[in-house]
Amino acid sequence: MAAAPLTAEQLVHHPEFKHISWPLQPAAKGKVSVAAGRGGPFSIAYEIHGKGDRRLVWIMGLGGLKTTWQRQTKDFAHTKGDIYTSLVFDNRGIGESDKPFMRYSTSEMAKDTVELLDHVGWTDNRRLHVIGISMGGMIAQELALLIPDRICSLSLVSTASGLFNTVGYFENLRNRINLFIPRAIDVQLNNVKRNMYTAAWLEKPDDTEYVVEPFPTNGDRFAAFEIAKRSNAAAFSRTGFLAQAIAAGWHYKSPAQLKSISEKLGKKRIMIVHGGSDRMIPFPHAKVLQLGLEGWDSLEAAKETEAEIETHFPVDQSHVIPIEMRATFMEWVEGLVEKTEKLDMT
Repeated sequence: MAAAPLTAEQLVHHPEFKHISWPLQPAAKGKVSVAAGRGGPFSIAYEIHGKGDRRLVWIMGLGGLKTTWQRQTKDFAHTKGDIYTSLVFDNRGIGESDKPFMRYSTSEMAKDTVELLDHVGWTDNRRLHVIGISMGGMIAQELALLIPDRICSLSLVSTASGLFNTVGYFENLRNRINLFIPRAIDVQLNNVKRNMYTAAWLEKPDDTEYVVEPFPTNGDRFAAFEIAKRSNAAAFSRTGFLAQAIAAGWHYKSPAQLKSISEKLGKKRIMIVHGGSDRMIPFPHAKVLQLGLEGWDSLEAAKETEAEIETHFPVDQSHVIPIEMRATFMEWVEGLVEKTEKLDMT
């Protein structure tokens, strides 16, 4: 029988808690003023890591900080910093970025991203390798419609072209109401863990690099990161979180818009990654996204036509594949980067 997870009180007193965010030194960092004339201006905080020629743009999901990418930041832009340069940033409403009280949308957040890319000088054609997870994948879709010529590859991870109900009416209603009910921190963490990760991974011994000593389990490490984030009132606010949640909830790209993305980028530049056991954005969303990007009218058409878009659909995986399958996910991204860089040589 698995040991009980550490409580919030136990986690904050764990010797590794103060080291939960790694001191990865960026090559550059700053804030850029965006959205003038679009409800702004307000600031977006960013960091650039590495010095390689291959430019990676990492777009985080709902309620996630730029440091949530720290494993990928280390793996790509520090361990292989001579090959890759990574741009990570806090979306509006979170972290070190401003949290304006206004209606957010994924299309407006994509425009924030374009202004950030302009600011750092990443404007060349076919130089950007864009990786977006969950809400970040929705923003990445909007980005592909705004600046398709700049994008060399597009990785859409645990995301959707639009959210739809995959469970019964009452379960769906309960799940949405639960988002807004105040709960004890330990109850909150257990619910988030259940929705984001597989039980098997959560119960395994902590397999992430540590400074003093590992946490008992992977689940304990995740919970510690969440506690650190939520206890920082300057970085995490209920208002900013709800504004992002509304943006994700209203995101929708039609089959025609998805087809436009794949036509402008080329299907071989796109990768979809989605877990078959994802509770946050259930797997049927991945198939709808694939159908639209492939330009298939139906599942029957899909059976009759060879897929061109790269897909990875691990059956037993949940929502946060970049953490649970860190090494494999890195291989997938590196493979797509290599493949699409070569497309521009032919």
